[in-house]
Amino acid sequence: MRVPPLTLGHALRLLCVALTLTLLAPVGGGILLSAAHAQEAGERQSGGGILRFLFSRRDREPQRRDRVIAPPPETQRRAAPAVRRSQPAAPAAPVVPAIEKAEDASRVLVVGDFLAGGLADGLDAAYEQNADVVIVNRTNGSSGLVRDDYYDWPGNIGTLIDEEKPDTVVVMIGSNDRQQMRVEGNREPPRSDAWLKEYERRVTALIKTVRDRDLPLIWVGNLPFRPGAMSSDMLAFNDIYRRLVTDAGGEYVDVWDGFVDESGAFATNGPDMNGQPAQLRSSDGINVTRDGRRKIAFYAEKPLNRLFETGSATPGTPGLDGDGLLGGPTPDGSTPAVIDRTAPMALDDLGSDSGGQLLGASFARPSGEARTPAEQLSRKGLAPAPTPGRADDFEIRRPGPASAGPDRQSTTAITP
Repeated sequence: MRVPPLTLGHALRLLCVALTLTLLAPVGGGILLSAAHAQEAGERQSGGGILRFLFSRRDREPQRRDRVIAPPPETQRRAAPAVRRSQPAAPAAPVVPAIEKAEDASRVLVVGDFLAGGLADGLDAAYEQNADVVIVNRTNGSSGLVRDDYYDWPGNIGTLIDEEKPDTVVVMIGSNDRQQMRVEGNREPPRSDAWLKEYERRVTALIKTVRDRDLPLIWVGNLPFRPGAMSSDMLAFNDIYRRLVTDAGGEYVDVWDGFVDESGAFATNGPDMNGQPAQLRSSDGINVTRDGRRKIAFYAEKPLNRLFETGSATPGTPGLDGDGLLGGPTPDGSTPAVIDRTAPMALDDLGSDSGGQLLGASFARPSGEARTPAEQLSRKGLAPAPTPGRADDFEIRRPGPASAGPDRQSTTAITP
């Protein structure tokens, strides 16, 4: 095909067309943009069109996935109380009403330092529901036997007894006595010869005042403390108390082992009076917690119960023989009945026994013929005949004649 040559007229026409398109391009673009804006506004007014239905739904899908749909207001109102609901409160411990003490109740006077005050609190809790026992706390926390210028126990104990008229006196003192003592105008260091001599004199004066009033005396020993030097002094004081109180006819109660560990060292924690783990001492290693105070009182309960119920078990008491054992002659001269059975003791009430003697502690050999193997062994030393095949059968037996067994040829066992 032959292309005609380009003439000057054709070139001019093409140039005019190009100029026209150049001039009209901005106007057309504005027209197109205006149309697009108009279409978008129409879609907003009409709620969308076919293009929005086809394309915009896919673009907004991730936003719908991230959006959290709230429940209706009715559901929120019903669920609100469940959110504000709290855990039910633990039932309050029942309030135990205080028991009014009887007019003729036994009065226990507790004297001493701050540890004696804890002992009085523990005894008060122990006998709270007992109408026949009243605990009278006349302790002085900072007192002792050394600083008689602050409080003179040997000189004031008689006045306290006259005021309170107790039936028993309980003493626990000595924790504040690790200090110098003025002896004949001189200051003596603790546990020196002159110091110990004067200290024993004051302890004896306190004991004598109580015993001269014909009152039972229970002296509770001191506790260990965290400082080692302090515990050593308490052990020395306890030896003095034990010796002097026992010689005067009182009763010394040792509580040391209840507040140390297996090696005998100071222990902050340990078993309480029921054997359960508890904190017995405070963090300073000096004071005693509520469980510790109750445990100290537990040691003093047994001698107090023995005094209140049966009196002191001393030789000469009716029902005791010359060695202090049950089974002696009664006041009317008759022989008491032989006790061959005793009631079992409850494991949770070990302190309820009324005395420190064993029931039926009579060692007289029974008369008559030995009938049982146990009686023959205890009286004559004759052991029962061994049972063949048992572990205690040491008799050597010779094998007897072989018995006629089954014929091996006639056995029904399967042989290979």
